[in-house]
Amino acid sequence: MVAAALLGAACVAWAAYPAGATGRSGVTILVLAACCVVAGAARLAATGLAAPQASRSSYESTPLRLWHTASGTLLRVPWAEGALLGALVLEAQHRSRPWHTGLLGAALLGYLIATHLAESAAPRGALRRQLPVLAAGFGLLMLAAGAAFLPSAGTGLSADWLRVAAAVAAVAIGGLVLPR
Repeated sequence: MVAAALLGAACVAWAAYPAGATGRSGVTILVLAACCVVAGAARLAATGLAAPQASRSSYESTPLRLWHTASGTLLRVPWAEGALLGALVLEAQHRSRPWHTGLLGAALLGYLIATHLAESAAPRGALRRQLPVLAAGFGLLMLAAGAAFLPSAGTGLSADWLRVAAAVAAVAIGGLVLPR
C-alpha cells in the first residue's frame, strides 16, 4: 500500500517536473492528480474495512450520513485511474524528451499494477502467469520511446527497420494475449 502511494506521488511529480509555462491549468491538474493519489492511498488503507450499506436507517444524524456518503465515494471512485489521467495530461502539457515520457509510462504501469495488487490483496506470485504479456508491454513502451529518438521515420532504412520491428512486436503481443 505504501509502495503504491509513493509510486503514484513520484509519477505525478515526474510528469510535472519540467515546469514550463503551463499556467493555472497545469497547477490545477497537478493539484487534482495529487488529490487522486492521496484519495487512492486512503482507499487502499480502507480496503479492509467493510463497505457502508446504502441505507442503514432513516433516522441517522447528518454527520453520520455524510460519513457514510464520503466513505462510500472513497471506495467506489477509481482514484488510481484519475491519477494516471492527471499525470498523462501533465506530461502532454510540456515538451519533454522521449526517455522522460518512456520512464513515466513504465512507472505509471507499475503504479497501476501495485495499486491493483494492494486492492486485491493478491499473493506474492499473482502476476507470474502474466509476466510475458507485461514484459512485452514494457518492451513495446521502450520501442516507442526509442522510435521517438529517431530524427524522422518517414523514409529510409531506419524507417523500414522500425516498421518491421513494430510488426514483429504486434504479432508477438497478439500471440501472447490469445487464449490457449
